[in-house]
Amino acid sequence: MSLPSPAPRNSEPIALGDRAMEDIRFIRKTMERGTSFTAVPGWGGVAMGISALVATWLAMQRPSIEGWIGVWFVEAGVAGGIAAWAIAVKARRVDLPVLSGAGRKFFLSFLPPTLAAAGLTLALYQSGTPALIPGVWLLLYGAGVVTAGTFSVGVVPVMGACFMVVGVFALLSSPDWGDRFMAIGFGGLHILFGLIIARKHGG
Repeated sequence: MSLPSPAPRNSEPIALGDRAMEDIRFIRKTMERGTSFTAVPGWGGVAMGISALVATWLAMQRPSIEGWIGVWFVEAGVAGGIAAWAIAVKARRVDLPVLSGAGRKFFLSFLPPTLAAAGLTLALYQSGTPALIPGVWLLLYGAGVVTAGTFSVGVVPVMGACFMVVGVFALLSSPDWGDRFMAIGFGGLHILFGLIIARKHGG
């Protein structure tokens, strides 16, 4: 009676150390994706900056404050559309959920300063002090980016802090400089940091 042949062995067994390192890399990647919203769009930010420069030029041609505010409200919608599209594209590319986990925290953190800016815009217009609006917008937008940026890559809160600095200068400067600060902030900073994010964080 012949004994059964032993089961064939895998000719290339997986080393225990290599398997452990694979597991560690997978766990670390999963944790990073769960705690950091990395779909902030770099090229989308550049496009937002360009649209803001166009809006600045158009707003400067408006003879009334109502027309000026109207131009920037349209620009807010355009920039929001660009941001939503660019985030969706980047999130799909890196397989990152947008409305859950870090993405949800990112948007919820950005929302309160934005609502505060809308409320203050109405208050400043009704009180006859619309010259303060550029500084308030820049300051609160920057605050929103800083708070939301705590759930994103490190350069995002830095960008928000720069917006806040520009906003403070706008509030302390002559009202005639409002459009220039809008161009510097919503135009220049979006383009600058958009390029940085595109280069260092995958588009």
